[in-house]
Amino acid sequence: MLYDTTGPYGFLGQEYGMLIANLAGHFGTVKTEPVVNYSAGQIAANTATIYVGSTYDEPLPSSFLDDVSTATKPVVWMYDNIWELVSHVPGFADQYGFSPWIFDVSSVTQVQYKGTTLSRSPLNDSGIMSYSSFDPTKATDLADAVRPDGTTFPWAVRSGNLTYLGEEPFSYTNENDRAMIFADLLFDALAPKTAERHRAMVRLEDVGPDADPNDLRAAADYLSSQHVPFSFGVYPSFRDPWGVDTNGVPTSYDMAQTPDVRDAIQYMISKGGTMIMHGWTHQYSNVANPYDAKSADDFEFFKAHVDAVTDNVVYDGPLPGDSQTWAAGRIDNSFKAFASARLPAPTIFEFPHYAGSYADYQAVKAKFGVRYERSLYFNGTLSGGPIDPNSYVGQFFPYVVHDVYGMKVLPENLGNVELEEVNNHPPRFPADIVASAKLNLVVRDGFASFFYHPYLGTSYLKQIVEPIKAMGYTFVGPSSL
Repeated sequence: MLYDTTGPYGFLGQEYGMLIANLAGHFGTVKTEPVVNYSAGQIAANTATIYVGSTYDEPLPSSFLDDVSTATKPVVWMYDNIWELVSHVPGFADQYGFSPWIFDVSSVTQVQYKGTTLSRSPLNDSGIMSYSSFDPTKATDLADAVRPDGTTFPWAVRSGNLTYLGEEPFSYTNENDRAMIFADLLFDALAPKTAERHRAMVRLEDVGPDADPNDLRAAADYLSSQHVPFSFGVYPSFRDPWGVDTNGVPTSYDMAQTPDVRDAIQYMISKGGTMIMHGWTHQYSNVANPYDAKSADDFEFFKAHVDAVTDNVVYDGPLPGDSQTWAAGRIDNSFKAFASARLPAPTIFEFPHYAGSYADYQAVKAKFGVRYERSLYFNGTLSGGPIDPNSYVGQFFPYVVHDVYGMKVLPENLGNVELEEVNNHPPRFPADIVASAKLNLVVRDGFASFFYHPYLGTSYLKQIVEPIKAMGYTFVGPSSL
């Protein structure tokens, strides 16, 4: 996996590199390095090569261009600098059957692939490569960008061993995004014999000592009746230092002090549930982070605030005193609280609100082999440091990956039911989750994975589980992956 590093925006190369390396980690071991460090023969020595061009006119080594033009192994080239290959190869258009031209900056909001229309945010205004010539007898049009007037042009093409994507598909992504196309095209390069298979997962979310045991039992009973293995994220200690739920009286208690909830958790396990550690308290200290310091409302491992003007949640970076030791202490306290409640120790971790610092991810890695979540990835990870705590990207996955932190990550790619708008995030209903699951069928061995809050009852849960099963998805539990 090769990425750009030069120029004032060289840091973008490493960010895109992490996202690509994570996805490629589904297939095996990934070696990453700046393209300027390429050595002759590396393409032939690896199963496949992926290059993302993010710096316009990055000085590409002649050895790299030579090897791409003579490759017998798959090469996936993304976005910028394809013109350097064109200039390097005499008669490129005649050999490859296509001729890159200029970036089309039309407001493309749809990309068609395998007969399915996927979304593309209009905020993506950098353009998509267009072509001055295209010979379908020599090149294959893999996916099409759709302009506002309905006309189309190739979004991804393949000729021989070279696959070219006319943009990087990682900006402004959502659950219905064209990023799924790249995730599926990786099978062609890295595992072309993969059989069609579609699996689903459901995780019950934010189960704490304050949960209603009747809600937990009802959700477990329904999923068990559908023969659906499931998981549930638990924070074992409840904190409400502002007394949000108790008229200003601070409240604090652990799972050991709520035997009815503990018994309901044991019941969930007996019904096929796998318990996930969802932090210790799912909040931080006695300060708003970003809401009210109450468990399940706030971040635990990352600092955030709500912008008073835009009403957006803004990520501020590591918390005061953050370190691997600090994070490990919270994880140890969580283990102790589970033990005090006579509950088994979880073996899978999920960051509260899917956010932690680089040091926090290292603390989790030291104690767990698996995370089940969406994640943040920090600049400096690929280069071996220094880590920039304020330069990071978020990512979710359509399948299981081994990420750049060296951990297995289970996918959650459909989101959850939200009945009202929250911080400019629109409501998300069961029908929206089901629609996203249908689009994810374009990934030949992908997942439809969502989470659900048991306090919503089982009606909405039924409206998700049963249609997803009817599409041909098979529900699996995290322990089987």
